[in-house]
Amino acid sequence: MTTASATQPVGLLVDSHPAKRPERVTLKGRLVTLAPLDAGAHAEALYEGSHGDAARERVWTYLGDGPYRSLDEFRANIGNKASSPDPLFFAVVDNASGRAVGYQTLMRIDAPNRVIEVGNVMYTPAMQRTASATEAQYLFARYVFDVLGYRRYEWKCHSLNARSRRAAERFGFTFEGIFRQHVIVKGRNRDTAWFAMLDSEWPARKAAFERWLEPDNFDGAGRQKRTLTEFMPKGKE
Repeated sequence: MTTASATQPVGLLVDSHPAKRPERVTLKGRLVTLAPLDAGAHAEALYEGSHGDAARERVWTYLGDGPYRSLDEFRANIGNKASSPDPLFFAVVDNASGRAVGYQTLMRIDAPNRVIEVGNVMYTPAMQRTASATEAQYLFARYVFDVLGYRRYEWKCHSLNARSRRAAERFGFTFEGIFRQHVIVKGRNRDTAWFAMLDSEWPARKAAFERWLEPDNFDGAGRQKRTLTEFMPKGKE
């Protein structure tokens, strides 16, 4: 008897064991530490870094919430976020100062299919376009692939968020297309740009991150000598 799969194209066989679910762990790097978000420990610094003037409050433009009317309102929201299992929130803590300078999440956690997403990325201006931001993304990716065993790591953002789209590609995610009229955010349409990185791609990207983050890639003023893009693999792997 001939089965349908013998005459029709099907996907490759995959080991169907589930990935591990992320936990509230601490991920320590040279520049930053990712720690479980905590209202008592992180809310005040995060509020100060993301409120008070137009430059700081720009961080909320493409996020689903914020800015907030007061520290108390913000602290309550951080408390709710800290208790969420999905999205799972991590504060980004600057190692030099000990202050929270942003947060990011692991979300849409699909352990059976070994798919997970990084999202809700809120980096205060003090962290934007710094080596700390790159290290925070590296720590997440290493945790997702090397510890938890996911096959696919996703990045999604507003299609009009040019900075986020550039960051995704710089961090080694591949653009996969636009989901039109995907969601409504703050009363406005959002077309969503989708990016992803696969487990087979991670080893080369991991090596690129680690070479870029080496202290000797920076001069005395902290300026990079070679860009992360220069270290990333070119073309198909």
